[in-house]
Amino acid sequence: MHKNTNALVKAIRLATFAAVAAPVTAFAGGFSLNEQSASAMGVANAGVAANPENATTVLFNPAGMSQLSGTNISFGAAVLDIDAEAKPDTISVQRQVPSVPVSPSNNGGDIADPAVLPNFYMTHEVSDSIDVGFGIHAPYGLAADYKDGFAGRFFADKTELTAISFSPSVSVSNGQGLSMGLGINILYADGRLSRYQDLAAAGSSAEPYADVTGDDVGVTARVGFLYKVSPRTQLGLTAQTGTELNLDGDITISGFPTQAGPIPLTEKATVPLAIPESATFGIRHQLTDDITLLGGATFAKWSRFEELDVNSREGQSGAVSQATGRQPGQPITHVTEKWKDTWQFNVGGIWQATPAWAFKAGYAYDESPVNEKYVTARIPSEDRHWLALGAQWKDAQSGWTVDASIGTLIFANDPKVDDRNYSHDNPSQVAELAPNVPDQSNYQAEYDLSAWSAGIEVSKAF
Repeated sequence: MHKNTNALVKAIRLATFAAVAAPVTAFAGGFSLNEQSASAMGVANAGVAANPENATTVLFNPAGMSQLSGTNISFGAAVLDIDAEAKPDTISVQRQVPSVPVSPSNNGGDIADPAVLPNFYMTHEVSDSIDVGFGIHAPYGLAADYKDGFAGRFFADKTELTAISFSPSVSVSNGQGLSMGLGINILYADGRLSRYQDLAAAGSSAEPYADVTGDDVGVTARVGFLYKVSPRTQLGLTAQTGTELNLDGDITISGFPTQAGPIPLTEKATVPLAIPESATFGIRHQLTDDITLLGGATFAKWSRFEELDVNSREGQSGAVSQATGRQPGQPITHVTEKWKDTWQFNVGGIWQATPAWAFKAGYAYDESPVNEKYVTARIPSEDRHWLALGAQWKDAQSGWTVDASIGTLIFANDPKVDDRNYSHDNPSQVAELAPNVPDQSNYQAEYDLSAWSAGIEVSKAF
């Protein structure tokens, strides 16, 4: 993979425990996913840190386990479908050598398929003051797949990654309205990143195909607090640590041109991927016996994610490094990201219409961390508004509860992609093909984005 061409940008194919999930593209909130629980989705995740309805509190605030009695399980799945497609009449593309056209050249079609995101949570009351829990879910995810002949194929083609979290947790209560919880997220990530290469500057018409694959295991920690201010009001706060995954695997280039003909090249490589710290505040207030109001806010430190590099694990002896002339101390490829910190704000409400039936509604404003100066074809992201509705049926006698939700995502603007090759040494400057010869590669387009989500969840209290 040439160091003077754009690197592969991360993305995530979702899966959890024994289920295989379709890839999902989350074009706001970085690569975090909101679709973790149908009961929370019904209120657009409003007040989740202060509203332990069921075992999903393992994820949202482990301190909430102290308010659940006996043993509780929750399991379900969410569907997220994002339509993302470049507007054909807005596409502008230029190769390293401007006089060489891009052919064939199409808009790549809808790059995001519907995704099914399963989850499972369980809590158990050990004593009056101690509870334990466990969860399996997919906390992060993006994916994109452009069809053959995409005009921007030298910047993006397929992107896939699997992220699964196994989350044991424990909570302690003082019996006077204050509880604290601690959870560990054991993350497994596996990815594949691919694109075509532009060799026009080398005088070749070949378009070798580059793949990067790798996986890693990382750990983050979550601490949570829950305080009952009054019989009708309680506050929740959670904070999660960040980490950096190093996806170790291989980079393979198929059809690399040589005098003897096209050959494959393979080299051991690693891709660092930053997972941000985050903090969530929530409030729950029971306005009347039938109406509960919820609110919250989440801060995520996405500014950790400054660049995406594909680094060699073989040094200068690697086949790809030798073929591309990679210099010592430099990555095989580089992408400038410079993401920014974000906020998500949520409000919602629950109406207990009858002892068995409750109805929910919520709204969230979700900022995109993608720097507007470096919007890539991999992540044509924008801020979004999330409108959600939900319903809950509960049988108090048997302990079974069923939640269903549906929501729509409205993007604030049509994102404008301006993808270029940037220098690793000077991330804000365009890369050079040779000293004082700028790389003129560029892909520009405006994207149509729309999305909807739905979820179902079954809970049982024993």
